[in-house]
Amino acid sequence: DRLKKEVDESNMCLWHAPLCHPALKTVGPIRKNLGMRTFFNMLGPMVNPATPKFQLVGVFSLEMARIYNYLLQQSDTAFTIIHSLDGYDEISLTNDTKVITNKGESILTAEQLGKRMVSPSDISGGASVEEAAKIFMNILKGEGSWAQNAVVLANAAMALNSTGKYKSYDDAYNSAVESLESGRAKQSLDELISLQ
Repeated sequence: DRLKKEVDESNMCLWHAPLCHPALKTVGPIRKNLGMRTFFNMLGPMVNPATPKFQLVGVFSLEMARIYNYLLQQSDTAFTIIHSLDGYDEISLTNDTKVITNKGESILTAEQLGKRMVSPSDISGGASVEEAAKIFMNILKGEGSWAQNAVVLANAAMALNSTGKYKSYDDAYNSAVESLESGRAKQSLDELISLQ
């Protein structure tokens, strides 16, 4: 009920798998103690109890992209799988990005996705949770660097485009730009925080 209220009032919520999925809750402490990537990193998006109609999944390797593609093709979900060809599990704009949907596969350039290419040093996520949170908030406040903004906008546009509600990726990108620049993105986060 709380998550539904968050979505209704702020258009988003944080669905933390260990709190919402009994099986993942059980293995969570074991995963944490192992301190390495396990099968459960792959399993999480596949057993989402919300059963989303649209799903965007970032993966760390082409092999994982193929596995997800095979599994998601067997569902009714409209899906998009992304893998930056230099190893990021998101659109990094540091290289081309492999995009797989239930309609096919393509490789898109940084320029096609984010209007520019960036270097890895331009998009460092910080050395701590606190630094990462500060970067995140700066971007939402309109104080992010051009490289940070470009990466956030490209990923947001891909998520929006995955819903099928836009005529093109460029239309979704323009919507992401408007949301960030108008302050609507930050307003949604503020609304979500106020519900906690």
